[in-house]
Amino acid sequence: MKSYNSLDNFKSDFKTIVTIGTFDGVHIGHRYIINYLNKIAKREGGQSVLLTFSPHPRLVINKEHSHLKLIDTLDEKKEKLKNLGLQNFVVQKFTKEFSRIKYVNFVRDILVKKLNVDHLVIGYDHQFGRNREGSIKELQELSQLYDFKVEEIPPQKQEDVSISSTKIRNLVLEGNIETVNKYLANNFLISGKVIDGEKIGRTINYPTANISFDKDKLIPKAGVYAVSINVLNKSFDGMLNIGVKQQKIEVHIFDFSKNIYGLDVKIEFKKLIRENIKFANISQLKNQLVKDEKKCREFFY
Repeated sequence: MKSYNSLDNFKSDFKTIVTIGTFDGVHIGHRYIINYLNKIAKREGGQSVLLTFSPHPRLVINKEHSHLKLIDTLDEKKEKLKNLGLQNFVVQKFTKEFSRIKYVNFVRDILVKKLNVDHLVIGYDHQFGRNREGSIKELQELSQLYDFKVEEIPPQKQEDVSISSTKIRNLVLEGNIETVNKYLANNFLISGKVIDGEKIGRTINYPTANISFDKDKLIPKAGVYAVSINVLNKSFDGMLNIGVKQQKIEVHIFDFSKNIYGLDVKIEFKKLIRENIKFANISQLKNQLVKDEKKCREFFY
């Protein structure tokens, strides 16, 4: 997959099959679109292209959404799209100025002139241009003028539920990780680096790795989770705790004793074991951790 950090860097001398969107989470609906793009590209002798935006448009346009956290970091999203076989990934910086482009100009100057669109595939609720004035109706009209095809993809469903990034974000905040993973067709993950912590876990035979994470990353509700930890090119089972006040992430890796300070890790969430509990003393904490470990091991084995 080729990546471009702006539209200006993308030079197309080939037929492009394009989709547009933030694709946060790369959930089953997004996956359907990417697979469909690739299918058309193969059939038509072109290449698949995703035009996405950073930061998320809602963070730029509406101050009420300044608290918005994302399912995926840009790197996490990029890796998922690469694994799906997307051929071209174009990230355009989203600014207030960019948001004011009229939909007619967006089609002419971006889709046609910059991306050389031959075939545009969009989700069922896609709107674009200043004040989201452009819709499938306007696209179909302009596609005739500029000679490209447009297809609208219906909502993808899981057990009769329409899937959206917003719905998945709410489920993450509720700790409903098993449903999240179904909708993502992947495990919800957090990428980060192992950093120094208070080392309290060592004193009760439950050493933990403290994990840093991206400030814009969506973090599940406080509690204990069964997780898999990818580090040193291997995957290990473990249990993870998310604190209430600072959303501190600590993970205890089962049957593991290596020094991994400073290393990059990926943590895949599997199940919420319990919600957060306040403990009167260290002894109560240790007793609960023994119970948590038992539940997590039962989940894995």
